[in-house]
Amino acid sequence: MLLWILPLMAVMLFGAIKNNKILHGLSVFTSAILVVSGLIITLKVIAEGSYEFNLFYVDSISIIILDIVLIIGFLACVYSVGYLEEEIKHEKILPGRLRLYYILLHTFLFTMILALSVKNMGIMWIAIEATTLASTFLVGFYNDKPAIEAAWKYIIICSVGIAIAFLGIIFLHLSSAGTIDSTQILDWTVLYGKAGSLKSPILRLAFIFIFIGFGTKAGLAPMHTWLPDAHSQAPSPISAMLSGVLLNSAMYAIIRTLAIVNKNLGTSEFTGNIMIAAGLLSIAFAAVFIITQKDYKTLLAYSSIEHMGIIAFGLGLFTPLSVFGALFHMINHSLTKSMLFLSAGNILQKYGTREIAKINDLLKTLPVTGGAFLLGLFAIAGTPPFGVFASEINVIISVFEKGQIIIGMIFILLLAIIFAGIGVTLFSIFYKNSSVETPPPRGEGNIYGSAVILLLVGVISITGLYMPVSIFTLLNNARNIIIGG
Repeated sequence: MLLWILPLMAVMLFGAIKNNKILHGLSVFTSAILVVSGLIITLKVIAEGSYEFNLFYVDSISIIILDIVLIIGFLACVYSVGYLEEEIKHEKILPGRLRLYYILLHTFLFTMILALSVKNMGIMWIAIEATTLASTFLVGFYNDKPAIEAAWKYIIICSVGIAIAFLGIIFLHLSSAGTIDSTQILDWTVLYGKAGSLKSPILRLAFIFIFIGFGTKAGLAPMHTWLPDAHSQAPSPISAMLSGVLLNSAMYAIIRTLAIVNKNLGTSEFTGNIMIAAGLLSIAFAAVFIITQKDYKTLLAYSSIEHMGIIAFGLGLFTPLSVFGALFHMINHSLTKSMLFLSAGNILQKYGTREIAKINDLLKTLPVTGGAFLLGLFAIAGTPPFGVFASEINVIISVFEKGQIIIGMIFILLLAIIFAGIGVTLFSIFYKNSSVETPPPRGEGNIYGSAVILLLVGVISITGLYMPVSIFTLLNNARNIIIGG
């Protein structure tokens, strides 16, 4: 219950505090306590398989994504201290808006925690809709024309998607009519346990609506159009959270439904065809726009579309290895992309532009951020020894093991195009270009942010080489729940 209560208490305290140093400290302290609480629940889930308290329910699937939310949320709060002070110093925001930022940030955290910790899929739907409302004002936080346009686009498209998902939730309930007691309506554990007795035709319809609706929020093509603008216009810590945790929260709802439908049908062919097609389409869309992109934050946003496509592709294959790889990829993508967006925040504050062509000599101007950004680009492009490579290899092996050679070749080709696109588009910022203006003075501005970035670089380097037993256990248990093994 502390996971629910603490963010709300913090939001109320933020409303009463005016001192900026206290606001920073309360934000970091609250998010740190949430991480500790998440760790305690994680240990219980590893030992017992799940943890339940009234409406609160966490198993191996939800705790993986919940831990990502809590960890990235904490790192974003630490990063925000230096980031926001730099923004105030350069008059990008007024000092009085700091309180609003933290109120919205911790409300955003609360809504994601709620979505991932309830067993009722109706309440989960409400919480995911609430994530849109909380984060919309963060997307438009700078109050300039591009930010406001991105915020409107974000709330309109995602709200339409959530409305479609609501129809799917209704059909999901109708599929259980006469089977489940009224006190257990939309209880995920009950629906999963009695999946065989649900009405298959209605359940198929429910999956289509839920996939389209929550797929919009997850940034899957062709419902992805809100994502590039929202991620590029939001403050960089919020961009990290949107890409690193919000997209996973929406994918979580799809995963829950996928497990029920496949268990009911006794096959993954119906859901698999939809998810594989959407996955490949998302990767293809990302490939086209990454190659032609001129804004590095927007490029990172399109990369998020690519990686959500990889996750959907792995889940669609629905083999033990591919599902394991997809879940592992959620972790690797979240950590890597969060690091890249935080690095992009340092770059933006130093150079004052998002245009790739106007940035050069990055490694000398920002040695820590530039080095981390370079390594992060190799990581997100899927090169060894980073974690993204390890999880992508699982998915690649599984597609060929399943005998889908042509689809596997298309998948690899698209990944290769994106790798080349990132290299051609972004690598010019790391060396000196005589045609570009003289770089700004050397030195890192956000010390706290640089420490967070270095920590994330270390983690994503390790995940490709070593996996702790506890994480393997959680991934394995989550995989077994999804495939019904």
